[in-house]
Amino acid sequence: MSFLYKIAPHLESLQGELIKCMQQTFQMLFISGTIAFVLGLILGVLLIVTKKDGLMQNQVVYKFLDKAIDIVRSIPFIILMVLLIPISRAIVGTGSGVTGSYVALIAGTVPFFARQIETVLSDVDYGIIEASEAMGFGPTEIIFSVYLKESIPGITRVTMITFVSLIGITAIAGAIGAGGLGDFAIRYGHQMGYRDMIWVTVAIILLIITVIQWIGNTIIRKTIH
Repeated sequence: MSFLYKIAPHLESLQGELIKCMQQTFQMLFISGTIAFVLGLILGVLLIVTKKDGLMQNQVVYKFLDKAIDIVRSIPFIILMVLLIPISRAIVGTGSGVTGSYVALIAGTVPFFARQIETVLSDVDYGIIEASEAMGFGPTEIIFSVYLKESIPGITRVTMITFVSLIGITAIAGAIGAGGLGDFAIRYGHQMGYRDMIWVTVAIILLIITVIQWIGNTIIRKTIH
């Protein structure tokens, strides 16, 4: 540790606060990421099955979801976060801090992930889907046994990309009061002028991203067939 204190002299006095902010970032990543994964996966599946010539073609549902996703995706995250403060207060009881950031983080991630899932599922060989229908599989069976099963590597890849993106927006959320590593970098690295703390924060974020990519690539290698 003495080596780290030499290259980052403020680390010794701020390591407690840094650990706290890391925990906040992991909390935002895990809770928001898990909920966004589930909701995004559901929306992505709905987009692919309700589109024209889909398993459950419904142009009204498809057009509504398609436009809603495009609208939310077009709003810059920092503006989206401010817009959702009243909704966040109504749902989780606060519009600030780590808890107050969940609604905005989920809302900012779900549309992106849903669109990625739609793209991945659209790459499934339609011949397999037709064969499954000929064998008497219903829509639900085809969704789970064909679309999702055949797309595991692709879903893993876009999940990895989405979590890396989520790390970036948690830092933005931290810059406007949500806590986490973004808040730490702003408070100590920028406002107090501790430049070494900015580099420490960057190094930690890069390490988190590296671990996420390693996990994702490992899953992809094991599921490609």
